[in-house]
Amino acid sequence: MRHFPPRRIVCLTEETVETLYLLGEQDRIVGVSGYAVRPPQVRREKPRVSAFISADIPKVMALEPDLVLAFSDLQAAIVADLVRAGIDVHVFNQRDVAGILAMIRTVGALVGCAERAGHLADGFEQRLAQIAATPRPSPKPRVYFEEWDDPLISGIGWVSELIEIAGGEDVFPELRHRQSAKDRIVTPEAVRAAGPEVILASWCGKKVVPDRIRMRDGWDDIPAVRDNRIVEIKSPLILQPGPAALTDGLDAIVAALWPERV
Repeated sequence: MRHFPPRRIVCLTEETVETLYLLGEQDRIVGVSGYAVRPPQVRREKPRVSAFISADIPKVMALEPDLVLAFSDLQAAIVADLVRAGIDVHVFNQRDVAGILAMIRTVGALVGCAERAGHLADGFEQRLAQIAATPRPSPKPRVYFEEWDDPLISGIGWVSELIEIAGGEDVFPELRHRQSAKDRIVTPEAVRAAGPEVILASWCGKKVVPDRIRMRDGWDDIPAVRDNRIVEIKSPLILQPGPAALTDGLDAIVAALWPERV
């Protein structure tokens, strides 16, 4: 039997988990991604049923979900198995700030609290506008965001946008619309030529090692390396397209770009 709003939801990525908690609808969640860490109590309260590109399908089925929330083509294989098993699935595909805000509103609509979700999204939107309007010194610091180190992969859409909102200039803005990581591969020479003044790194859950960045051939003449402005931003803050990126993720970028003003 299907229920509306759905009473039993499995979230295969972390941003829908955080959104449901912020909406006060966490009691509907019966299973989460192993990467879900926000809010901290989720690790105690909810059973983990998936990684990012794999899931324990029997475990998901045993939870008898009314709805499974997933993200992007990267989870297409998991989703296909669930659909064949007769489970209702909603797959989000947000890759930019507007998409994140739409995801929040959609999650709210799916659980019957569209008005509350609208207020939440409006609040985030106003916060982004306030930070974007903050007076900053000129010129804008040039920023290279490194999402992976081998090969070098530059920041996805929402990350590039948040750099600009924080008062920086992404050195590879033309890549922000490429949703696939392989389409955002850059060469070490291209980064050298771009001459970023700040390097932000978040290696998809792997710990960033600044010395490895410093020791790359010819990178000692990059301003960010020369001036020791290599900053790790933890993956859960910036690489999940949800509330975390719009709050703590953006704050971390602001702190990295404007340390004297924090």
